[in-house]
Amino acid sequence: MRQFPPLVDRRILSPAQTALALGLLNQMDLLRVKAIARVYARGLPPEVMWEDLLQEALTRVVSGSRRRPQGVPMVAFVAGILRSLRAEHWRRAGRGRDDALRLDHEHDVSLALSDPTPGPERALSARQQLIAIRELFADDPTASAIIEGLAEGLSAEEIRRTTGLSRTDYDSARRRIRRALLREGLTCERK
Repeated sequence: MRQFPPLVDRRILSPAQTALALGLLNQMDLLRVKAIARVYARGLPPEVMWEDLLQEALTRVVSGSRRRPQGVPMVAFVAGILRSLRAEHWRRAGRGRDDALRLDHEHDVSLALSDPTPGPERALSARQQLIAIRELFADDPTASAIIEGLAEGLSAEEIRRTTGLSRTDYDSARRRIRRALLREGLTCERK
C-alpha cells in the first residue's frame, strides 16, 4: 500500500510565520490594534481591561491556537480574535448573571435594565478626558471647533454649518483628530 505524505494546508500560515508577521507590524498598525482592543473592551465587565483582551489575543496568535489564513492582514486577524474574545466574555457573563433576569407574576422572563445615566466616576472620567483633548488641540482652532461641537452633541452637518468648513476640510480635521487621539492613547467612548 502506497503511503502519501500528510496534507499540509498551504492556505494556513504556520505559528512561526504568523508570529513573524506580528513582529513586523508598524507603529500605525499597532495603534490600530490597540484602538480595536479598546473598542471591543467597552461594555465588558469592569475587571476586563482592554490591555488584558489584547494580551489574550496576542497570546493566541503567538501560541498558534488561532491559525492565520494566508492573505488575511494581521490587523484584521487580531481584530477577529478580539471580537471572538469579546463574545466569549459575554457568553460567560450571560450564564452567570441570574440576577439580570427576573420573573414577573405571569412567569415571563424579562431583562432587568440598569440605570442608563452615567455614575459619578464615569462623568468625572469624561470631564477629565475632554479637558485633556481640549489641551491637545489648543493650538488648532479648526480641530477645537469640531471638538466643541461634538461635545455639545452637534451633528457633522451642524458643525460644518456653524464653522463654515467644507466637507473635505471637516473630514481632514476629523482624521487629524483621530490620529492624534490614537497617538496619545485617548479614546472617545460612546455608549
